[in-house]
Amino acid sequence: MADIDDRVHAAPARRGLVDFRVRGVLRRRGVYLTVSRVLHLMSSIRVPQRSGLFRSALLASCLFALAGCASLPVSGPTGHEIRAAAVAPSTPFPFKLVEVETPVSLPPAPPVPTSTLSTMPPQPTDLLGPGDVLNITVYEAGVSLFGTALHAAAAADGAAMDTSSTAEKLPPVRVDDYGYIKVPFIGRLRAAGHTAEELQAMIQNGLRGMSQDPQVLVSVAQSITNSVILAGEVARPGRLVLATNRESLIDAIALAGGYRGDAKDAVARVQRDGQMFEIRLSDLLDLPQQDIQVEPGDRITLVSHPQTFSILGAPSKSEEMTFPRGRLTLAEAVALAGGANPNAGDAAAVFVFRYVPLPNGTEEPTVYHLNMMRPGAYLLSQRFLMRDRDVLYVGNARANQLSKFVTLLSQLFVPVATARAVTQ
Repeated sequence: MADIDDRVHAAPARRGLVDFRVRGVLRRRGVYLTVSRVLHLMSSIRVPQRSGLFRSALLASCLFALAGCASLPVSGPTGHEIRAAAVAPSTPFPFKLVEVETPVSLPPAPPVPTSTLSTMPPQPTDLLGPGDVLNITVYEAGVSLFGTALHAAAAADGAAMDTSSTAEKLPPVRVDDYGYIKVPFIGRLRAAGHTAEELQAMIQNGLRGMSQDPQVLVSVAQSITNSVILAGEVARPGRLVLATNRESLIDAIALAGGYRGDAKDAVARVQRDGQMFEIRLSDLLDLPQQDIQVEPGDRITLVSHPQTFSILGAPSKSEEMTFPRGRLTLAEAVALAGGANPNAGDAAAVFVFRYVPLPNGTEEPTVYHLNMMRPGAYLLSQRFLMRDRDVLYVGNARANQLSKFVTLLSQLFVPVATARAVTQ
């Protein structure tokens, strides 16, 4: 771009020329472009006034540029405007502004949920209940009660019989919805609430007098009572039988194959007796003391709920981002956002918008402000923990409006300068 001299056009405008007359323009290459110099440059240009249509078009261009100056496009408020809105007496949406300047002003860390589920001592692993399927085997000495038909068939074939002892395995028996089972020669027996060993004794006592020295063995073929249900994003969803009744939540998830995704995005939800407890899987891994013991009948669901925060204003990029790990600091969030845009952002105007829950169950709109132009703010930002759904906002630099104004003026100046070059 050729140098433009600094001469003052003092001659009166000639007839047939539109003369913008102001003094002072650019002096040399690389000179800083200011609004006054743009106006001076534009005023030194004379364009042939060929027709009324040309004059109308030029006037319309001027009006358009001036209208644009009144409503320059911006990506959000400046830091000064946010601070002014916080103390405005009649703002339509009031919020609390917190200046984070010392460690005392840092917001508290997000609380880790504590279980409020009702707990009971571990019950026996062979406790029976509705839906359980049992295997019952009866051992008899001498003449058997359950093996009569078998022995009769053997005698008819001329086969030798061993009457010393026999064992008869009954067909699988299911505990009905009322907690009872049916045993041949005995009838209905209450199984629910008893252990397998107690049920053995009940059947054995019921057979006395009908069988010679009966011995009974009861085993659980399929346990419904002593199990939990795992659903959601686990590798093997379904029913899990508790082998010891002392398994923890982490144990149950591991026995089901673990979480199919990234542990930082998972939320474990435990339902018990109409109550519910939720905790992030990353918190369970980082804080083992928060692990809870699961109980028979629990329903465990793993859901994918990634934590996110939004980046707005004038950073190097604006988007919604997922937490790369279970806990994220403000320093890390700013780094992920690329910092303040050097052409538009203001490092002294870094804000975090958040709804803070109150003890009464409501939420208070709160805005935290850090001036990243101060070295100490970088240390504080490493102790500032982000929360799910936070909004990280970088304010617009006030000088950014001037550059946009100059851009709009140049949109008017360039066509005029082009017209001058064509007519010369």
